[in-house]
Amino acid sequence: MLKKSLSLILYLNIYTAIFWAVGAQQLQLNIEAEETVSASLLDSLGMQLRFNDYRSLEAETDSLLQKFQNIGYIESELRMLRKENDSLHTARFFLGKRFKTIKIFYDNTLVSEKILQKISQNVTETYFSLTFPKLSSSLRKLNALVAENGDPFTRTSLTNIVKNEDNSLSANLVISTGNLRTIDSIVVKGYEKFPKSYLTYFAGVKKGKRFSQKKLVAQNEVLNGLGFVSTIKPPEALFRKNNTTVYFYLKKENNNLFDGILGFATNEDTQRLEFNGYLNLELNNNLNFGEQLLINYKADGNEQQNFRVRVTMPYLFKTPFGLGAELQIFKRDSTFVTTQQQVRVTYQINPSSSTYAGYKGYESSNLLETTVAGTPIDDYTSRFAIAGLSFMKPQNSFLFPVKTLLSLDAEIGQRELRSATEAQQRISVTANHIFNLNNKNSFFLQNNTSFLLSDTYVTNELFRFGGINSIRGFNENSIDASLFSVLNTEYRYSFSPSIYLHSIIDLGYFENQLFTQKEQLYSFGIGLGMRTKAGIFKFNIANGSGSQQDFAFSNTKIHLSLTSRF
Repeated sequence: MLKKSLSLILYLNIYTAIFWAVGAQQLQLNIEAEETVSASLLDSLGMQLRFNDYRSLEAETDSLLQKFQNIGYIESELRMLRKENDSLHTARFFLGKRFKTIKIFYDNTLVSEKILQKISQNVTETYFSLTFPKLSSSLRKLNALVAENGDPFTRTSLTNIVKNEDNSLSANLVISTGNLRTIDSIVVKGYEKFPKSYLTYFAGVKKGKRFSQKKLVAQNEVLNGLGFVSTIKPPEALFRKNNTTVYFYLKKENNNLFDGILGFATNEDTQRLEFNGYLNLELNNNLNFGEQLLINYKADGNEQQNFRVRVTMPYLFKTPFGLGAELQIFKRDSTFVTTQQQVRVTYQINPSSSTYAGYKGYESSNLLETTVAGTPIDDYTSRFAIAGLSFMKPQNSFLFPVKTLLSLDAEIGQRELRSATEAQQRISVTANHIFNLNNKNSFFLQNNTSFLLSDTYVTNELFRFGGINSIRGFNENSIDASLFSVLNTEYRYSFSPSIYLHSIIDLGYFENQLFTQKEQLYSFGIGLGMRTKAGIFKFNIANGSGSQQDFAFSNTKIHLSLTSRF
């Protein structure tokens, strides 16, 4: 009995081994045609020639027929699939003539030449040509382009494919359209109190506009540039019979900024309390209105103090109009103090561009008890009508949220000095752009140019520049000019999305009409920026010199900045 049991077990093991050996044997496919099919052609088609079972082999044979037709063998057909032996099968195809291009006739009332030029290099008023390897992908792209005009259910196809007498191919383009879709309603999910005026005027999403999924995705990304909101996922659309609802998924972000160090001490000469240091407080969208309150204070304890407060209220009454007001007080040691007030009305032209108009006034007082020779400082009052235009293109980057910026500010008015009135104009231009070479390397270029047109000048009305926000390597606001232009350049290398190293090469030129002074400025250095838990930390070290000043290591300046969000 034991002997029979052992024999049965041995028989079952042998049977199982043979079964698995046969089952594991791969099947091989051989391809034949009326002409030799090159191995390079099969490789280009991604053809598989070995299979684990017959069903996979048969499916690949059908797929190969479709691939032959896609590359121009439109007359091809599978004539036979024959089993040669247990492991070899032969598929015999008829290929026919290979066509390299196809001429497609179209109705120019349904699709424009401009759209067709995006998929074909040969477009006429009645037809366009496509190569067969790119035929399928080009038609898919054409379908997407046509759908962008407001019909997401557009379908494109070819009919009446015929072989002409000259052995060329032609076909007719058919565009099946549904009803044009427009945005009928907009719903915000996640941040229901989000000020929808930003959707309308900042991102450009408006009711009544043609529906375009591609454009909605781009507009959704624009919202990330606001800072106080982030997008959770791409927008979605709900299509009903006569209604299209677009859903945006947003999340409110803390975007209040604080940066600064403050100290105080008693002046030994005047016995008065003096503040020194730096404070920058920016409160954004705390009332879910998109409003901004900026408070900025700078003082070095000896020479100068600068206080600035600004309030901005955008999109009043859900219109593209906004209102802004600003007060700035600048004091230089015991020589003069200048107060600047302005109010402006802004208008959002489109998501990228805005303009403004308003009023700005200056009042400056001479604090010197006696006149110092060579330092023309005097009391004056100025009144200006102001106007400006700005263009801003954001990008999806936490450290570098602005890709392109262009702003133009003009002031036209008059100054009253010693009971005399004199016409003046102030013009300021700022332009910067980031050239993204790849994911890690980029190049930043910025220019600031300002000039004051007047018959006469006093020191306390001149532009003041120098420091981390203008030309690095010089003390803050240490240079007086009636005209200046500064070019800032940085080559940036990002080690990760949160840390980067950059070069500093700044070039400047300024004129001071009071002293008939003209000078060129240079600054060289290196900087580091990183995103920390406390905020964005920036460290710059630069050395500045001029055409009338020799290079000296003692002129090296260190600029530190830490911007915290709360």
